[in-house]
Amino acid sequence: MVKVLNKRNIIIALIVFSAVFPLLTENNYLIHIMTSSFIWMIGVYGLNLLAGYTGYLSLAHAGFFAIGAYSLGILTVKAHLNFWLAFLLSLVITGLLGLLVGLISLRTKEHFFAIYTLCLGYIIYLVIDKWEGLTEGVRGLIGIPAPTGIGPIKFETEVSHYYLVLFFLLLVVLIMYRIVHSLSGRTYIAIRNSEDLAQTIGISTMKNKLTVFVLSTLFAGLAGALYASFVRFIGPDIGSISITFDLLTYLLVGGIGTLSGPLVGTLIIVWLSQYLQDFQENRMLIFGPVLTLLIIFYPRGLVGAVSAWNTKRIAKKEQRLSHNTTRIKGEPFIESEIIPDKKVKEG
Repeated sequence: MVKVLNKRNIIIALIVFSAVFPLLTENNYLIHIMTSSFIWMIGVYGLNLLAGYTGYLSLAHAGFFAIGAYSLGILTVKAHLNFWLAFLLSLVITGLLGLLVGLISLRTKEHFFAIYTLCLGYIIYLVIDKWEGLTEGVRGLIGIPAPTGIGPIKFETEVSHYYLVLFFLLLVVLIMYRIVHSLSGRTYIAIRNSEDLAQTIGISTMKNKLTVFVLSTLFAGLAGALYASFVRFIGPDIGSISITFDLLTYLLVGGIGTLSGPLVGTLIIVWLSQYLQDFQENRMLIFGPVLTLLIIFYPRGLVGAVSAWNTKRIAKKEQRLSHNTTRIKGEPFIESEIIPDKKVKEG
């Protein structure tokens, strides 16, 4: 049973389930919610890469999410560019702004970095809200086009959009997996554990932190662009600080610094929110205490808790086997029983 429930088989099972999910239901609303979950997962992966693997908590993540969404919306609605060209340019714009912000913000550390990015995120929100000539202000951008077809593949239905977002989610997961299991990933973890020690062994901390920050903003911009093309209407609220705290909640519940934490946390909270729609105004009264207890008892979230439990179980099993082996090797009475038997047979 344990061999069946290994990490590779679980990932394969999740991919297969995601691929066949639209075939299991004819309810477009459920497909819509799952597509939204996938988009948020991409954004959470960006936050996880920065906060979970380098230890720098950015509270401007919703701002870069909004930059990706508004870049796509403005380029398609006002500049009338081709969708996929606008899509690529939205990522470039988000990445360049992330590079500029990172060069300044990463000169601060710990809570100063969090406060700086919190202020920056609010500034981005104000720019979007007040610059009516470009962003339409509180009216928002209306009529953002759906993705144009690629050859025979069209994205005109809910299901087709579902598979498009799923493709980008799997691409992000693959990129995250390659990063985490590479030398760069170990370098980021070294920076998280002790930045001063990382510098003493020759690691260019500023260069690595800047790389992670730009990648994090790119993931946020990608999620924002997909969100804009999915809902076809965006307003300033998508850049509010509440969106950042929602993404942070998904990450903390699933497991910060884990590869599958963003998937688990986002799915649980998004679907739980759907079943608690009557309590939307007071949802933090429900999630607040639960999140507090989770952070106290399971600081690495649900995935981290399961991983820790599995590690302890394996350690106990190995210790028990080692103890039994030692007893067999160290008990002389076993040899005294075997030798007479051999003598009887030989005689």
